[in-house]
Amino acid sequence: MKLIKFSLFVFTISMFSCANTESKKTDTNASEVITAAEIETPFDFAVWITADAKRANDDYSQEFEKYKNSGIDEVLINTNTDPALLKRLVPIATKKGLKVHAWVMAMNRPGDTVALKHPEWYAVSKEGKSCYDTRPYVNYYQWLCPTKEASRNHVLNLVEGLAKVDSIESVHLDYIRFSDIFLPIGLLPKYNLVQDSELPEYDFCYCDACISSFEKTHHKNPKESHNTSIDMEWKNFRLNAIKAVVDDAYDIVHKYNKNLTAAVFPYPEMADHMVRQRWDKWKIDEVYPMIYHGFYNEEVDWVGYATKQGVTDLEGKKTKINTGVYLPAFKSEDELKEAIQLAKVNGAKGVTFFDGPALTDAQLKAIKEMKDSLK
Repeated sequence: MKLIKFSLFVFTISMFSCANTESKKTDTNASEVITAAEIETPFDFAVWITADAKRANDDYSQEFEKYKNSGIDEVLINTNTDPALLKRLVPIATKKGLKVHAWVMAMNRPGDTVALKHPEWYAVSKEGKSCYDTRPYVNYYQWLCPTKEASRNHVLNLVEGLAKVDSIESVHLDYIRFSDIFLPIGLLPKYNLVQDSELPEYDFCYCDACISSFEKTHHKNPKESHNTSIDMEWKNFRLNAIKAVVDDAYDIVHKYNKNLTAAVFPYPEMADHMVRQRWDKWKIDEVYPMIYHGFYNEEVDWVGYATKQGVTDLEGKKTKINTGVYLPAFKSEDELKEAIQLAKVNGAKGVTFFDGPALTDAQLKAIKEMKDSLK
């Protein structure tokens, strides 16, 4: 959700919902003005925020009111999987007219006191090192294995605990993937890295459970492969391991009449390549692709390009797209407005900002102006 969200990170998606004249637009040019006549359904704005149990209710009330007055419709709240804190915040947010999503770090569980009692739950690199005591990139990368029954059930139990909270819109999965086999190109200098190939210290998971399960189906051991980067069965095994967790989470949250959403990498092929995540194949209600153009050394128009890629890959499915953007990457409020418009004309049903507390007064004003123009 946090190498990308750690450095700034973590972690995002919808069927095209505009009128016929709008749906026929195929480029990513944002020069055309969106008019109210072109809008059939609301275009929602949201923010990711991390909660602090020590903050007073009045502080949150003021924060939520600020968002609502600036055109924000929803808050995705990270409570570190604490249902009690979520229960406390939901009525404060809903009283201000905001919808609430329960944001949870899924496969990456830094500081999880339960998981840390089970070293065998953690993902293992191709080098044979466990995330329990050898963390890739940053110290808070503590990835669990999605194949082992105990570790995946732990994650699903956390999801269920949040799904039980009344009046939330969804459980919002983050870090629902493997650790980054490739970092975004814009972040490589920070780690003094060159990643021209799949490096074994960043390639997961090679634990006994994964190897054994794979061998039962494919009758070969990936550890003995000449080149695992071109072994499609081994890659698909890991894609499907994450999909299985998502699909089970979907069934759990729908049992409580909630939706399942997730923050994901920019578009499916890219997510597949970088973090073993193929979100267009998941059973999920809405995805929030983190189209953080600055991380990839791209310009603002890439927000439209990546949004369109995801919308196209989801064509014919019920899953919606909500474009996620990273605020520090914008050089001006005009660029922020352009990104919002690009997301809209390329099929997103909303835009989500990372993160709420980082929004400046000028950016909040720009968001409100865009909200008013879309009414």
